[in-house]
Amino acid sequence: MGLSKVPAQAEQDLSDLLDTAMPSPEERSALLEEIGPLPLHGQAWPLWIKILAWIIVLIIGMQITYTATSPGGHNISPLVAGSILVCFLALLVVARFMLVSETRITRVGIEQSWITRRQVAWEDIRFAKFIPLFTSKRLVCFTSRGRPVVFQAGTRELQVAFARIALVYRRRR
Repeated sequence: MGLSKVPAQAEQDLSDLLDTAMPSPEERSALLEEIGPLPLHGQAWPLWIKILAWIIVLIIGMQITYTATSPGGHNISPLVAGSILVCFLALLVVARFMLVSETRITRVGIEQSWITRRQVAWEDIRFAKFIPLFTSKRLVCFTSRGRPVVFQAGTRELQVAFARIALVYRRRR
């Protein structure tokens, strides 16, 4: 009976911790002014990553075609061939969305076009972490729903804005 209160109390403590980490409305306004004229938008992926992705897809497609038309390709199980084709089509879809995906920072929040639209309002962000990977710069936003939302920055302006957002939404203790 007493144990049922422990998880509820832990959940409340976590919620209190996340709520205290949120910046004030004044800090958020200052952040938006510092970012610059909004909406700020740009490509989600750097150009060299998009080119590399399409080169890899092209090489894989050529290898699939070569194998399918070779004498050894006729010995491949139809189930295996179908699986390879489905995986290749999935790679094409991901490469296409990498090519056209855009990230936008607005007064309402952050959004990114992708296979499904990613968006988060400023009020929903509890904590944000900037992850400057070699291939892409990312902003991971932890929301009140508990599920992180990851945004990509393909332009220098978006990368700088992501770093500033992460500084304002850092974990405060």
